[in-house]
Amino acid sequence: MKENNTPSSAGPDRDLHTETRHVVIYGYTRQELQKVMKHFEAQLPEFVKVTIDTSNLVSKITITGIESGLELLRFKMNRYQQNLNDIFTEDVVSIEDKTVAQVLGELLTERELTVACAESCTGGNLAHRIVQVPGSSAYFLGSVVSYANNVKTEVLGVPKGDISSKGAVSKEVAEAMARGVASLMRSDCAIATTGIAGPDGGTPYKPVGTVWIAVKYGETIVSECLHFKGDRNTVIESATNHGMVMLINLLRNSYVMQEDFNDD
Repeated sequence: MKENNTPSSAGPDRDLHTETRHVVIYGYTRQELQKVMKHFEAQLPEFVKVTIDTSNLVSKITITGIESGLELLRFKMNRYQQNLNDIFTEDVVSIEDKTVAQVLGELLTERELTVACAESCTGGNLAHRIVQVPGSSAYFLGSVVSYANNVKTEVLGVPKGDISSKGAVSKEVAEAMARGVASLMRSDCAIATTGIAGPDGGTPYKPVGTVWIAVKYGETIVSECLHFKGDRNTVIESATNHGMVMLINLLRNSYVMQEDFNDD
């Protein structure tokens, strides 16, 4: 009997398939996320790997599976993605590989809404991030960088009394900025930021990293006081992300009000 030395057409790696899933969440530092993810990762089979990319409280969790049997692999990867979605239910921005600005842009486009920004401490960074998304001209009307208090009062109509009694970094001023820019540009939505990016300017009551952010959608306006850690650029980027996420949640009807905060 003649031995058949013809090489097999299916080597050990020829039938392997790769499937990737993403979950983008907001609100965790890398250290916090690693603690939450520890149990999830411990239950994954060897053919699934997890990578985490965190920047300014936005984290992209990527799970990659390599195995034979494409349909079964897809089923398993979808299940792992759903498990992550269940873990971070209120914190999920997207289950696709998208930036926060892309997600916001898609929501505004779907609903045929417009947005404008009133920026103090973020200095135009909100506008910069929004217009990086192709097609943003369909929903982004513009931004007023009201760095000086007289610009807040003269352009956006912020009452001088609010600034003198509450300070430029306050709930009242942030909300007035949001109302003012929405009225000025006739936008459906607005995001306003006012804060202390540092490294100077902080006080015992309002330390560096303190930012008030207000978001407006229709007649609804919500505001939050945040205390971001990090250098000047980190505070600016974190405030930018937070403002966009606030509006995303408001548009999705999933916004959770911040507990009453007194910054007097």
